[in-house]
This record gives sequence, C-alpha cells and structure tokens, in this order.
Amino acid sequence: MLHDALLPDRQAILVRLNVVEGKRTELLDLLNTYADRIGEEPGTEVYTVLVDPDSEDIVWLFEVFTNEEAEILHRQSIGFADLLHGLQKVLDGSPGILRMNPLRMTMQEDMFTLDWSF
Repeated sequence: MLHDALLPDRQAILVRLNVVEGKRTELLDLLNTYADRIGEEPGTEVYTVLVDPDSEDIVWLFEVFTNEEAEILHRQSIGFADLLHGLQKVLDGSPGILRMNPLRMTMQEDMFTLDWSF
C-alpha cells in the first residue's frame, strides 16, 4: 500500500557540501551530532545526510520544513549555530544550496514497518 500526500507550503533544500580532502569522517560526525538534535526543531520534518557515490569529497543534505517560518527557525537554532561553527574546519568552499517547494510525496508502507533504530 502507498501513502501519498500533497505537501502545501513546504520548503525544501538540497545542499552540496564540498569536503576538505581527508575530512569526510569529521564532517559526517558533525552532521550526525546535529541530526541527534533535530527534535529541537519541530518544523524540520526531514533531515537526510547522503554520501556521494562518486566522490569522497562531496556530501549532500536534503531537508524539508513545514513552511518558510520553520526554515528560518532552523537557521536560528542553537544546534545549527554549533554546526556552522564546526563546518568551517571541514568544508572546501561555501555550500551549494538549491531551494525548492515540494509538491507531492509517495512512500511505500514498508517504510513505516522497518526497524529504524541504530
């Protein structure tokens, strides 16, 4: 069975992070530490860290926010400020950010029955 929803007013970003050579593990540690605090941002609905299969020097983030206000609150959070401080040591240049407005999401029901524990 599929779960299907329209996503009115949602905001999303796809972020490309270029990593200083040899610093990917340190970057992933920073991103995972931040992910552990995402509950402090109730308007951040999705926070996904993705590693690039073709480059050790690129990490991607995909984030979805309930609305524009939630995205602003995300950027003002203490956790995000802490993350930005740490990123200065591991990024090679500024992040590339692609803003978008999600329209629709469809998920397989199996996604809700998987064991997501770490």
